Amino acid sequence: MTTPVACLGAGRMGRGIAIVFAYAGHPVDLIDFKARSAEDFDRLAAESMEEIRETLGMIARFGLFDGSAVDQIAARVRVVPQADAPAALGRAGVVFEAVPEVLGLKQKALADAQSHMAADAILASTTSTILVDDLAPALPRPAQFLNSHWLNPAFIVPLVEISAGQQTDPEVTARLSALLESVGKVPVPCAASPGFMIPRIQQVAMNEAARMVEEGVATAEDLEKAIRYGFSFRFSVLGLLEFIDWGGGDILYHASQYLSKALDNDRYAAPEVIDTNMREGRIGLKTRQGFLNYEGMDIAAYREARLSALMDRLKAEQLARPPVLDTSTSGAASA
Repeated sequence: MTTPVACLGAGRMGRGIAIVFAYAGHPVDLIDFKARSAEDFDRLAAESMEEIRETLGMIARFGLFDGSAVDQIAARVRVVPQADAPAALGRAGVVFEAVPEVLGLKQKALADAQSHMAADAILASTTSTILVDDLAPALPRPAQFLNSHWLNPAFIVPLVEISAGQQTDPEVTARLSALLESVGKVPVPCAASPGFMIPRIQQVAMNEAARMVEEGVATAEDLEKAIRYGFSFRFSVLGLLEFIDWGGGDILYHASQYLSKALDNDRYAAPEVIDTNMREGRIGLKTRQGFLNYEGMDIAAYREARLSALMDRLKAEQLARPPVLDTSTSGAASA
């Protein structure tokens, strides 16, 4: 069973979400929620559909499906002008808002959109910065509203951060999560907190990388090489908290103490939870308890599975090499 989907805003995020749902068989209305001339709309519509077809063609070249199906998938997407938005919103089961990150602009767009939607339809903002409870007061039905933060490129990255507000109906959260899972996404719940999860982590990492270039720790090119073959390499397989447990929370505890003193900056200090885990002996694999629970797990098999995945990454980077072996015969060696 397909769910009619609408994307409020025909920019990069709206187009990416449209591709995801059209690929999964859903009809999608990509709504241009901005007043513009017929000529300007025709230009936008053509540009949007061209990008959608080009992206689908690229995915086909990656080997996920036969390129002859591009037109069939793209035909599930319609670009709708502002004048026709009420009808498109009225038939949608889920609407994803993707207008610019301006509080007043989003509040107005969301309120206008929900006024045309069915009473049981779900309205979700894709904002990466504004909390759901700062947007909800403008809506006639806040119980049907929540944040669903997608990561670019939306048609590839599996994660969608789901952040419900104080008035969001839990059943709405469950329905949206189920829909996202059905199209191959991985919805993860998150409390209403500035920056959600990934943007908050990214912000720290990106600023620190820029700061190291500024301080002359490394050139931008060398830092990128270090990140690609060290930081990103390991975290393409291991989660951040899993990595703490893998190496040991005690290592992070002592490293944080050293760095915060050596660099004279509290941004390197460990949070209280690290101190608590140290006191309670919850330091990871060594004690079978850390941020994650390893009780009853075959640790050796778990380690091998993770190392196998890392080896696959090494192969993907074309850096895995065979060993150097002595090819001389045993007779020649003993002569």
